This record gives sequence, structure tokens and C-alpha cells, in this order.
Amino acid sequence: MGVLPRLLRGGLRARQHRRGPVHDGGPVIAGRRRATAGGAIALAALALAATTPAGAGARAAASADAPSTTTDALPASVRAALGTPLLAGSGSLRWFGFRIYDATLWTGPEGADPLDPARRPFALELRYARSLSGTAIAERSAEEIARLGLGDAEARQAWHRRMQQLFPDVSDGDRILGLHRPGQAVRFYLNGSPLGEVADPGFGPAFFAIWFDARTVAPELRQALLGPAASR
Repeated sequence: MGVLPRLLRGGLRARQHRRGPVHDGGPVIAGRRRATAGGAIALAALALAATTPAGAGARAAASADAPSTTTDALPASVRAALGTPLLAGSGSLRWFGFRIYDATLWTGPEGADPLDPARRPFALELRYARSLSGTAIAERSAEEIARLGLGDAEARQAWHRRMQQLFPDVSDGDRILGLHRPGQAVRFYLNGSPLGEVADPGFGPAFFAIWFDARTVAPELRQALLGPAASR
């Protein structure tokens, strides 16, 4: 999950990506919002692992690519954990025209809490459009957690090791989903099948802060996902 722009240098297979202008700018993150009879439902862009080089900004743009907005593909255990899953946000991450992944955020009936997202259960799924290294995904995620100053050094090392064990190499069409339940282990799924979990209850808030923390380097993305209250 946590795919940083630098990952495009280390994670994309050589035949797909070599030196070029793709290294020189920031990601384009597409998102949109819509309302339903039951209330506002966010269709937002989520940059999972939103760490761009210093000074590089994320911006919102319209996108024709939309992730699935039905619960059919959610594992039964995820649907059970969320109760009645609601679509909170979805969108696509692009890097100089390259589509990296589509992302979808699901919550329970209470929705997302923009001020403290980790206090409620949710599921965050990425559908990849490119081949990426699981080792690099784990490394970049660990770096971003450290940048945010979350967890102590010992905990971060343990989380990094566990992510290296869990995160697989991914190819076009693969889906990785992370299920967050407050105070419990974070469960990960690959294409609907269990990958494993990180048992430390402190991992979930730290890991998902990559996208939800107010200090994210992609604030437009955070606001698109969590709604107007996220800008406060």
C-alpha cells in the first residue's frame, strides 16, 4: 500500500519505467464528490502513501477512471466488520499521466470522522494499474510513518519488518485492502483473500495517517477523501 513517488523509481519494473521526466514533478490525484438520498458520499482521490518530494504538490483533477463502487468485491469479514459498508471516497492516482492505482475507502454507517479518522472502522483498498515491488511498498510506507513522527523507533522497526513480510509484489489489476478496526490488528487482503495482519494496535493509526494526517503532503487529496471538514 504506501506507494511513494520515489517508488516509481524502485518499484516499477525496468521495462515499464526508466529515467525520464516522470521523476521531476508531483502526482496528479483525481477525485470527485457526490450526494445520495442518504447523505453525502465522497468519491475522492486517495494517494495511499502520499509522500512527494519536498515542494511537490498534489492537485485535484477530473478523472474518467473510477474504481468499483459496489460492496460485492469486499471480503465477507470486511463487510461484517463495517456493518453496512458505505462508500466514503474513491479516485485514481496518476504520475505524469501514468495511472498508478485506483483507491476506494469504505466506512461503516457512521461514516468517516475527518478530525480523527482512526477512531472509527474503515477499509481502504487499492487497485493497482502497474507492477510494484512489495519490498519497496513496505519501505516507503515505513519512511512516511517516520516522517510523521508516529510510534517510537522500536515500534517502527517492528512495523517495517511485518510490512515486508506481508506486502506482495503487485501487478496490473491486483487489489490490496487494509481493514482498520480501532484498538485491534490491521488486516490486509490481496484480491479478496487474507494476507495477514499487523497485531500491534498502534500500527493502524500510524499507517493510515499517511493519508489522513493533517500533515500529509497531499492536503487536497485528504480533503477530497474526508470532506470539507478535513480542511479545518
